[in-house]
Amino acid sequence: MITKGDTHTHNIAIDGPAGAGKSTIAKKIAARLEFIYVDTGAMYRAMALYFLKKQIEPSDQAKIEAACKEVEITIAYKDGEQIVILNGENVNGFLRTEEVGNMASATSVYPFVRLKLVELQQELAKKENVVMDGRDIGTCVLPNADLKIFLTASTQERAERRWKELKAKGIEADLNEIEKDIKERDHRDTTRTFAPLKQAEDAIYLDSSDLTIDEVVDKIMEYYNKIKNKKVGKA
Repeated sequence: MITKGDTHTHNIAIDGPAGAGKSTIAKKIAARLEFIYVDTGAMYRAMALYFLKKQIEPSDQAKIEAACKEVEITIAYKDGEQIVILNGENVNGFLRTEEVGNMASATSVYPFVRLKLVELQQELAKKENVVMDGRDIGTCVLPNADLKIFLTASTQERAERRWKELKAKGIEADLNEIEKDIKERDHRDTTRTFAPLKQAEDAIYLDSSDLTIDEVVDKIMEYYNKIKNKKVGKA
């Protein structure tokens, strides 16, 4: 899988459907390896924040496309905290509002928005060792990643995990409705025309339905170490 030579940065791509635990796993892998965890969702939110600052309507495709050319987004770490930087400004404190989330959801469907963010994510991965999770990382964003994982779980298991998360926060939710929503999201993600969710040909399929978080992390670390050792001629 490693094709970029000895001087390249090291990249791990983790793809999979909603509720598979990608972000949790990716953060733990990044911490173990001292890589940067790239929160691609936060980058979409930063882009959305810029559109809001420019007072652009989500339906105004022409203005959104033009605004994409003005945006620079990167991720850095300061005192152990991940910082999202939009045109030189730390915007962490603005990304989790409902307004920003709604704008991100409405504008992420545009191919030019996705292409701009892919470009920014690829630039980051050229400069830093990264772990990146999403739905098209191994297929579109990091096609030459050292390790690609397709992380999944049954829809029932993913629904139960989400239900438990909500319950822990004191939020009442219907398990059947959650599972229905997950199935609908899976359908949207796998059937969209641009950058659909699919397993890269050279990705390792990993079903986490019957595994703990630490067991998944250990498996991925094992895969990564095998690749790293093979590269330096130790295996």
